Amino acid sequence: MPSLPGVGYSEEINKIEIQLESLKGRKDSAGAAWKTVQLARRQDRPLALDYIKHTFPDFAELHGDRLRGDDPAIVGGMATFDGRTIMIVGQQKGHDLKERQFRNFGMPRPEGYRKAQRLALLAQKFQMPVVTLVDTPGAFPGAEAEEGGQAGAISRTLRVFARLSVPTVAVVIGEGGSGGALALALCDRVYMLENAIYSVSTPEACSAILWRDAGQASQAAEALRLTAVDLYRLGVIDLVIPEPRMGAHKHHRATAKVVARQVEAGLREIEAVSPEERLRARRRKFLAMGMLAPADTKL
Repeated sequence: MPSLPGVGYSEEINKIEIQLESLKGRKDSAGAAWKTVQLARRQDRPLALDYIKHTFPDFAELHGDRLRGDDPAIVGGMATFDGRTIMIVGQQKGHDLKERQFRNFGMPRPEGYRKAQRLALLAQKFQMPVVTLVDTPGAFPGAEAEEGGQAGAISRTLRVFARLSVPTVAVVIGEGGSGGALALALCDRVYMLENAIYSVSTPEACSAILWRDAGQASQAAEALRLTAVDLYRLGVIDLVIPEPRMGAHKHHRATAKVVARQVEAGLREIEAVSPEERLRARRRKFLAMGMLAPADTKL
């Protein structure tokens, strides 16, 4: 895959190749990571609107970006939660082929990210906490999305969420892919369900870059460290939410209750902090990611 002018991938590829070498002989571990990827992508797994239905019966959906249109891959609106009004923004994939086509398989376009920005700024105006439900393979990669300013829409969404003074909680409920997922996850607290994934790249894309063969995706999945436990150990997320026995796809309502309890506890914890300290803590949290520890600076 040719790179863009001035953009090099060699350093990142070398890092992943080193990790892959260290994983030789760990077939069970690699298999476990790939099974998690498959679970995260199941069509019968609860989606954003399922969590909303089970947790927020008075949810009032808001539509449109006030510029071009309404992107059905992003759903959002207001609801009552634990005695307060909150803003909910989520990515919706769809359970069957018809709905998935309508929702563009959960891949938002620029107008979807502009909608998310609008709802977040509305929450800021009326001092409502923001809860996001992340579930996308990534932002829509089509030419029309790029022509419509996809990269700029994602970066502006990140900027909006970084500057919010209201409490924010993100939950990765299924597949958290690339910048399309990160756009809704720059929050005070980032939680992941036990069988969710969150990564800068899909295993197939990583495999295609390294070997020009997507068939090595299971090995790439382990190297990417995309499972909830891996990301918790790396400090990327704040909490792993356990799923009911047999997985979230078997128990939609029970999973929604578990998620609601953790979000409620997270909001109470964040609300106890002043808006100024909240902003400082959020900034420190994300700036610290990827930093080398003092012992590693000699490498």
